[in-house]
Parts: sequence; structure tokens; C-alpha cells
Amino acid sequence: MIIKSITSCLVFWMLLSAQGIAQKQVIDIQRVEPSFWWVGMNNPELQVLIYGKSIAATSATLQYEGVKIARTEKTENPNYLFLYLEISPPAKAGIIPITFQAGKKKRVVNYELKKRLKPADEFIGFNASDVIYLIMPDRFANGDETNDWSGMVEKPNRQEPFGRHGGDLKGIEDHLDYIQDLGATALWLNPVQENNQPVASYHGYAITDFYKVDPRIGTNESYVNLVKKCHDKGMKVVMDMVFNHAGSENWFVKDLPSKDWIHQFQEYTSSNYRLAASIDPYASKYDTDKLLQGWFDRTMPDLNQHNPHLATYLIQNSIWWVEYAQLDGIRMDTHPYPYKDFMAKWCQVMKEEYPNLNIVGEVWESPVLLTSYFQANSKNRDGYVGNLPSVTDFPLYFAFGKAFNEKDGWEEGLAKIYYALLQDVAYSNSFNNVIFLDNHDLSRFATVVKGDINKQKMGFAALLTLRGIPQIFYGMELGMPGDASNHGTLRADMPGGWKTDTANSFTEAGRTPEQNDIFNYLSTLLNWRKKTPVVHTGKFMHFIPENGIYVYFRYNNSESVMVILNNNEEPKTLDTKRFQERLIGFSSGKNVVSNESITNLQNISLPAKSATIIELQK
Repeated sequence: MIIKSITSCLVFWMLLSAQGIAQKQVIDIQRVEPSFWWVGMNNPELQVLIYGKSIAATSATLQYEGVKIARTEKTENPNYLFLYLEISPPAKAGIIPITFQAGKKKRVVNYELKKRLKPADEFIGFNASDVIYLIMPDRFANGDETNDWSGMVEKPNRQEPFGRHGGDLKGIEDHLDYIQDLGATALWLNPVQENNQPVASYHGYAITDFYKVDPRIGTNESYVNLVKKCHDKGMKVVMDMVFNHAGSENWFVKDLPSKDWIHQFQEYTSSNYRLAASIDPYASKYDTDKLLQGWFDRTMPDLNQHNPHLATYLIQNSIWWVEYAQLDGIRMDTHPYPYKDFMAKWCQVMKEEYPNLNIVGEVWESPVLLTSYFQANSKNRDGYVGNLPSVTDFPLYFAFGKAFNEKDGWEEGLAKIYYALLQDVAYSNSFNNVIFLDNHDLSRFATVVKGDINKQKMGFAALLTLRGIPQIFYGMELGMPGDASNHGTLRADMPGGWKTDTANSFTEAGRTPEQNDIFNYLSTLLNWRKKTPVVHTGKFMHFIPENGIYVYFRYNNSESVMVILNNNEEPKTLDTKRFQERLIGFSSGKNVVSNESITNLQNISLPAKSATIIELQK
């Protein structure tokens, strides 16, 4: 009995030992990024990041027709291995078994190559025919209450202005008809990728996983589904991306592939945020380095795009999202903060992969020289070629902010818009600029004009008839207030997006009379603009503002729209002799807002503080 007992124990311990040895024989692979790719891409080379305990000690092999490992590269961190695959044109979609081996230990990763859903030239980007509706997903609507926490670090707290409130992709999907009926044609969502930070992670700009949608917002699959539903409705989707920084809790920040993956200092060093240093011919190295290498925030480590592995990682990530979600465009956050040579290369690669895709870069500066510098085909004296198709038109935004509040003068009031536009000579294509009255970082336009409805309407009219691609911020259609000094209130919840809300702004009955007045005016203009190509592609001519009145035209060979902004506190009658060069051949017109006929184009009555938009008729 004793011998049997001893034998049984020995067998038991031998089995446990064998199991432990077997477990040790398994090669640890925790991440493969990107998790899949496509055949037929423009660039045949694909970087595959492999992450796992001591993965660098393994060798990788594969046998798949049309695909080979061109090279394998390691970093100072043994937990990373970078495979560079060469995918030749004959390669077919399928599963590639990649074998990792170290001594007797072996593991096979089945890597998928997918077939592309459509040719690259069929990705048609957003353009001047579109109006972009900007949404902060956490603050728009909570369509799925089951994902409000999802086991993340920060728990939801709707009472906290800087906390997670529960808005998600399902909430946006539930209100696509509202957005479409309003008249917008494209969605721009603030970043949807995972932001698993301890506090204030709602905004999306501290990404902790570049390949994963934040579970509190939805899933990768639900994001793809949202894009598809937008496309089914004839709407486009623009994805917000961030290359300058990551979240401090990002998985690769917590175990860096190499020390130079991020910019590091002996003590916390922030960016100086002085974008001028990026183009200043006399800039000091100190100022330039502080702009490009300083951290955007204590929780946002600055990425070093001069690390070749990271550069490729970021470029591939943007291609992956475009191809995977079938996106219509990209909005690049803080475009001038990364190294500008890398940003130019990224734009070039994206253009080579998707010739018709549009990309707008955020360039938050007032001098036109700074914004135009980064746009493709700009004639920069230093020879820099930025390759960026579109820029955020902050110079025009700053003009809007003063135009309707100031008393008119030589350079004041509406002349601010005139002087901003005359600087279009610096842009290679100002008609591709994204123009706006406000956004998620700026005081809401209703607050800028102190709640004045007439001024709001004048702003809407200018935004939707000037050259460029208009962008509006959710809630603008309600006259929502919000001061940039407090982002928590600036990014307030959309009323009616939560079941417990007492007001529902998504319905006419749920809006106040004042909100309906603003909503109806903006919706009328948006839906008119949607079906008026001359405002999308027509030429632009304006006349120097005089006596508080600014007149401009959008026109082509057969159509013309006349826009009159009256910034005076009293009604005016406009004598149109000055504008005859653009009125020749037209005898009447129609007010696009009131639908009233205008039979006398020689003298036009203008209400106080108003915009008059006239479709001219022959």
C-alpha cells in the first residue's frame, strides 16, 4: 500500500512537472499588429509587430505563395519582434501560417490576408459638396447602457463634467436620420480608439490602443457597421487620428520597444505649443525641439516619428483603419506637432494608396502663412512639400469670431472676413479648406455672439456659402452655449441622448421655440446647400465691405448665388450698381430661406443684422 501510494504520488508529480514543462515550451505572443492585412495594396511591404515575453529570442518562418519574410528586426526590448513581409502582386487572400521557434519551443500564428472590398480609387473623400457634423461620441447619445463601464479603469459618472458620460456609437447610429434630416452629409467623430486612462479619458485623444475601439463607445465591428449605415444613407465618415502622442497608459508606452519610441526628459517637459517654430527660418533648435519633442500633456507622451519602426506602425495604422472601415477621410489632430518630414511622408503614402481620399490637418494658428505652409502644392520658400490636401482654416475662424460682434470699419467687423479671404493667395487650394464657426476645443459660436440669434444666423449663412468645406459642431443647431475655458461644459451632453433626460432636442416637440427657430434656419440652409452645386464648385467673387454691408457671389457659367450680409443694427436698402458685373443677365431672384421672389434687383431691402441669400434668375 505504501509503495503504491508513493508510486501514485510520483506519477502525479511527474504529470504536473511535465505539464509545467509543456507550458514553458509555449512561446508567449500577446499581440500581433496589425492583426490582418490585405492583398493588392500599393506598398508590397508590411511590418508586423509581434509582442510577447522574450519573443525576440525566436526565429520566424513561413511558406505561402507570393509572401516572404524580407527581414526580421529586433529592438533593445526582447519582448518585441518586427517582421517585414513582402507581399507580391500574385499573392492571394488566405491564411498564412507563421511559425515562431526557439529551440524546441514552437508556436504558429495564422495571419490572414484579406481580399479588398473595392479598388483604391473608389475611396472618394469628403469635399466642398459636404457639410461635416462633428460629434464627441461620449457626449452625443447613450444607445447602449450595457457598455458604459466595460471593466475599464475609469468608471462612468455623468455628474462629473470631465468624466465618462456613456455616449456611444449605438447612440449615434440611432440618430443618423436626425443628422441627415438636419442636412449634414458627413460625420467626423472625435477619436474612437481605446482611451483606458484613469481620469478625463472621454475626449479620445489619449489613445491606449491604436487598433481597438474603446469598449465604452463600442467595438471595432460596431464602428464598421456605423460607417456602412452612413454610406447606405449617402453620408461619409471622417476618422480623427492622432500621431503626435499616445496615452500614458498605452500598452506600448508601459513597455517601450526602445527608449527612443517616445521623447523622454529628466523631468516633465511640455511642448511650447508655438507652431511658428516649425516654419520660422530663424528658429532656435531649443524652440523647435520643445515644440516637436515636448509632451502635449502629462498624460500624453510625445511619440518620436523619427523611429523608423514607429513611423511605419503609425502609417500602417491609418491605412488599416481606412481599408477596414471603408473610411471617406481623415482628420489629423495637431498636424504640425510631429516631425514635418514624417507628416509629409505619411500624406504622400496615403495619397499613393488612396488617390481620392481627403485628409484635413489641424493647424491651429491665425497667420495664413502658417496654415497654408502645410497644404499640398504650396510654394514654400524653404522647399518644404507638405502633401496635406486640406487644412483647418483657423484664420477664417478667427475672422468669424470678430466679424459679427465688432462695429464695421476699414478693417473691423465684416471686413475681418474680407481680409481673411484675400489672403487665399497663399493657399494652393483654399476651396479645400475646412471652415468652421467653432469645434470641440473652441467656445461655441452661440457663446461668442452672446446668444444673439440674428448673429448666429449670419454666421451660419456665411459658413455655408463661402468657399471651403463647412464643419458644424453637434448642438450648434440648437444654439447650445459653451465656453472654451471649461471643456466639461463646452462638450455638454446633447439633450435627449440619455433616457433620463427631461428634454429631447432630437424632436421638434422637445425643443424650445428659440431652439426650433435656430434649428429650422440652419436646416433650411443645409438642405438647400446640399442640392446647390454652384455653392460647392462655383467661383467666388466678393466686394469690399462698405457701410456695414458685405456682398459676395458664388457662380459658374449658368448659375449665380448672391449673398448679402448686413451687419447694421437697422434695416438697409442696398443699391446694387456696384455689383453689376455679376448681375448682368439676371433679372430676378429667390430668397433661399423665405422662398420669396425678388423682382427688383436694383434696390434690395435688408433686415437689420441679417443675411440675405438670393438665387439669381435670368
